[in-house]
Amino acid sequence: MTEAEITDSIPDLWQPLTPEQRDFLAKNFTVQNYKRNEIIYCEGEIPTHFMCLLNGKVKIYKDGIGGRSQIIRIIQNKEFFAYRAYFAEEPYVTTAAACEPCTVCLIPMPTILQLIKENSQLAMFFIRQLSKDLGISDRRTVNLTQKHVRGRLAESLLFLKERYGLEEDQATLSIYLSREDLASLSNMTSSNVIRTLSNFAAEKLIAIDGRKIKLIEEEKLKKISKIG
Repeated sequence: MTEAEITDSIPDLWQPLTPEQRDFLAKNFTVQNYKRNEIIYCEGEIPTHFMCLLNGKVKIYKDGIGGRSQIIRIIQNKEFFAYRAYFAEEPYVTTAAACEPCTVCLIPMPTILQLIKENSQLAMFFIRQLSKDLGISDRRTVNLTQKHVRGRLAESLLFLKERYGLEEDQATLSIYLSREDLASLSNMTSSNVIRTLSNFAAEKLIAIDGRKIKLIEEEKLKKISKIG
C-alpha cells in the first residue's frame, strides 16, 4: 500500500508518528481479506497482531453455556481491535468473525509495542482507546443484565443506529443482522427476538423487511430502552 492509502486506513495511528516511525510501520503493514462468517481469531489463541477494520463488519463474541454465544462488540470501519489481550499478556478471551466480506489491516504487535515505547502520544492514544472500550463494555453489561427483553432489544436497535448509521431514507439501519446475531447482541433467545420484533412492528415502532429494520418511532424506542 502507498503512504496515502495507509494514512487513510489508520489515520489515528498514523498521525502521531515521526517520518522514521511511519516508514517503519509501512514496512510492517499487511492487509487480509475475509469471507462472510470466516473466523479472524479464536478464543484461546495467542494474540500476535493489532488489527483495524478497513471495510465490512466484524463481530466480537464469546461462547457461553450450552454453545450459546454472546456478541460483545460489533466493529465499525477504521476501528481497532484484537490488541487488548496482547497488552494483558493473555490469550484471546473472545472470538472475532466477519459478519460480511471484509478487509482488515494487520500489524505485528511487537511493531506496535516498539512504536509505543518511542512515542508517548501513541501511548496516550492506546490508553484513551482502551478506556473508551471499557466504558462501552461497562454500560452494555448493565443494559443487558438489568433490562427486560423489550428494553434490551430497543437498546440494541439504537446501538446499531449509533454505530452504523442509517441508509439514504434516514430510517433503515445500515447493518443487516440475522435474528441469531441480534439475539446474541441483545442477550436474548432467537424466539424472543422474533416475537419482540413482531410486537414492535405491530405497534408501528419499526418496519421489517427480511433482515432490514426501519426505525419509525425512534423516540418511543428510546423510552422503552430507558424504562428497560
